[in-house]
Parts: sequence; structure tokens; C-alpha cells
Amino acid sequence: MRTADEDSFRAFATGQAPTLRRTAFLFCGDWHLAEDLMQAALVKIYRSWSRVQKRESLTNYARTVLLRTWLDERRRPFRRSELSGAELPDVPEPAGDPAVRVWAKELVHRALLELPPGQRAVLVLRYFDDLSVAETARVMRCAEGTVKSQSARGLDALRAVVARLAPASGGLHRE
Repeated sequence: MRTADEDSFRAFATGQAPTLRRTAFLFCGDWHLAEDLMQAALVKIYRSWSRVQKRESLTNYARTVLLRTWLDERRRPFRRSELSGAELPDVPEPAGDPAVRVWAKELVHRALLELPPGQRAVLVLRYFDDLSVAETARVMRCAEGTVKSQSARGLDALRAVVARLAPASGGLHRE
């Protein structure tokens, strides 16, 4: 690879790595796996950098590569394992405490992990990465109608899971 291409890739990777890692974490729920997914996606992008750097939306291309990498990883037989259901009990915190925000964030994340991969991917791309319906459809390589229906179903399922998990965690609204 030419030095100019390496420099442009390095700048792209440095700028996008934190965002890709966070998105990967929201997909998979494990920071270590998220780091691996981000690195694998960046390696795939690097291999075809001379072709892809001319794309109109390189960030969306990177998200697509990351999403495909995560879905491929989920299909590997050694990744199919049971999730532990054991939870440590939380101690209620005052409403003004920053711990409440951490609790709500963890609650939503646990709920996200219970959704099917397609719905989870749509919700992460739409509401955490703040993509439009059209951008999400391009990243996922599906129709805009699919994104809309998966968003609606995913939000309904997320509400149900949060409602189920919230009483076990001490209630959604703490006082």
C-alpha cells in the first residue's frame, strides 16, 4: 500500500475506532469481543482500502462491515454458549445519584441483549448511532420498510423486556 493510502487509512481508523467499538459493544454486549470485532472490521477495510476510500459514505461502509463481521461471528459454533442468568443484587440509590443513570444504562443494555440480532442491530444503528431509516437500510442491506418494521417490533420487545427486568432490579423509577 502506498504511504498516502496508509496515512489516510490510519487517520480513518483512529477517528472511527471508538465509535465502531461502541457500536460493536451494543451489538454483542462484551467489551473484549467488541474490540475483536472492531479490529476484524478494520482489517477487512484495510485490505480493500484503495477501492473503498473513494466511497461517498465511508462511515456507513465501516458500519456495514462491522455488522457483517458480528453476524458472521455469531454463526460460529464455538460462540454458541449459554448466558449465565445469575445477577448480583443492586442496592437502591437515591434518585439524584449518578448511579441511577448507570443503573438505567445497564438495564437498557441487558434488555438489548435479549432482542433478536436483527432488531438489536436496527435499534443500535437507528437510536444509538443516530442513523436515518435510509442510512440504516443501506448499512443493513435491506429495504427501508424492513428497517421501520424491525424498529417498531424491536422497540415493543425492548419495552417488554425492560418492564420484565425493571422489577427485578428495583423498579424503573427509583425514589
